[in-house]
Amino acid sequence: MSENINLDDYVLSEDEEFMNPNQRAYFRAKLINWKNDILREARETLDHLAEESANHSDIADRASSETDRAIELRARDRQRKLISKIDAALARIDDGTYGYCEETGEPISLKRLDARPIATLSIEAQERHERREKVYRDE
Repeated sequence: MSENINLDDYVLSEDEEFMNPNQRAYFRAKLINWKNDILREARETLDHLAEESANHSDIADRASSETDRAIELRARDRQRKLISKIDAALARIDDGTYGYCEETGEPISLKRLDARPIATLSIEAQERHERREKVYRDE
């Protein structure tokens, strides 16, 4: 299968060789679509904020607008960080490390990758990581 894959037609299967060209193309397409959606939403947000910045004569309207703007900008910052994780996942596809746990080197389940294509840890490694974080937080 080529690098262009229809996400609606291809079905991930545990019966295939892990991270074969079809799976890599599938995840590349999924990540690129996700990134494009985020970028489109960001452009729409910026357009909306530009329209909203028209002077509000009422101080309550102005305060409400400023609160909305702060919330939107925080959301955009989270999206910016997400884009860098998507870019890192795309780089891992290119270098052949995508889909393998950073901690154990074992394959990450296809179900996990399909649900969270930027995952870098297997479920087991993620749970260990979260337990360690909780221990340090609780001390």
